Amino acid sequence: MRLLIRGAKVIDPFQGIEGRREILIENGRIVKISERIDKVEASQVIDLDGLILTPGLIDLHSHLREPGQEWKEDIESGSNAAVAGGITSVCCMANTQPVNDNPSVTRYIIERAREVGLCDVFPVGAITKGLKGEELAEIGLMVKAGIVAISDDGETPRDSRVLRNAMDYARSLGIPVFTHSEDKTLSAGGHMNEGYLSSLLGVPGMPKEAEEIGTVRDLIVAKLTGAHIHVCHVSTKGALKAIEEAKKDGVRVTCEITPHHFTLTEEAVKEFDTNAKMCPPLRDKEDLSACREALKNGTADAIATDHAPHSEDEKSVEFCAAPFGIIGFQTLLPLSLNLVREGYLTLSQMVEKLSTNPARIIRKRDIGNLKEGSRANITIFDPDEEYTLTEELILSKSKNSPFLGWKLKGRVKFTIYNGKIVYKS
Repeated sequence: MRLLIRGAKVIDPFQGIEGRREILIENGRIVKISERIDKVEASQVIDLDGLILTPGLIDLHSHLREPGQEWKEDIESGSNAAVAGGITSVCCMANTQPVNDNPSVTRYIIERAREVGLCDVFPVGAITKGLKGEELAEIGLMVKAGIVAISDDGETPRDSRVLRNAMDYARSLGIPVFTHSEDKTLSAGGHMNEGYLSSLLGVPGMPKEAEEIGTVRDLIVAKLTGAHIHVCHVSTKGALKAIEEAKKDGVRVTCEITPHHFTLTEEAVKEFDTNAKMCPPLRDKEDLSACREALKNGTADAIATDHAPHSEDEKSVEFCAAPFGIIGFQTLLPLSLNLVREGYLTLSQMVEKLSTNPARIIRKRDIGNLKEGSRANITIFDPDEEYTLTEELILSKSKNSPFLGWKLKGRVKFTIYNGKIVYKS
């Protein structure tokens, strides 16, 4: 069947397209993109007057919890939430139970995602066995099974020699190393940003310097090895400055910023709201401004959610006893659009951060663009539609979002995956 999409404003930074285009899809791929396509060439036509059409969004950083913690999220519920947020490709971290440190777990995730069939699920394999930071995982075998990167997520190896060996190996295999850059000896026991507010609330803090020391260490090892390092969820001005300088120095570094770190400050935890507890923690106004500027000037390459579902029982406890993490799939687009409205990004630059650059980082050439011959992974949204985020709208199993009750602007209308409409609002 041939599907013709007409009437939308098409934005594809990869090809420099920003304007009215029509797109013809056949057998899951884009076969033609032009200002005008003859209607008789299609068996189905969708008219999208006034909507915006982009390559499918790609989330570089998420936790789908399967296998092992399916009460929080599973691949099916996570995929449903992802496509409702316009996301057609999800990279899922290795901290599953069992850990994705061997090809059997990698294959399970890929096969389960294929069964669900709503979006790409690209596994990120562990750096070390059991995320323990000691012995390298079966990285080569996992690459053959389908991982797109390696990461110990929140347990980035403390031993720099282990990290060096992993980076050498990743470089030879042509994959990036995703780091949660943090000196955990300095941040140990902390539950929010360290500063005046943490002292006022009596909550142990996590100093910015923990992230900055960790970032500098990881960048130095990356320079030593020549590996591609991707620094996850950067949250401080100092860490971003280090990344900016490393780029100038020729280090192969990319980085991401989350919507919560460019939208919220530590003030969100004033009422001990556990839905505002994440790692790295929400920082102060200076860091929030630095995150926005880094997206604007290109220091930050991508926007990623760090989607981390936790059950209501886990979050409904005293603040210091609650786990770190929030969900983010369905708030990714409207919060990113706020950067456009506030003049930090153009629409095209936003799409670069949400699709074009993420595809480049994980080296996937047939997604993140609307070229003829590429897979028909497409996001279509109304940038002006307003709605209030309620638990009923959230398709994740977990509802741990600090944005519940917020009035959001910008809503996904269609998500197309491999030429098939998998979400419509």
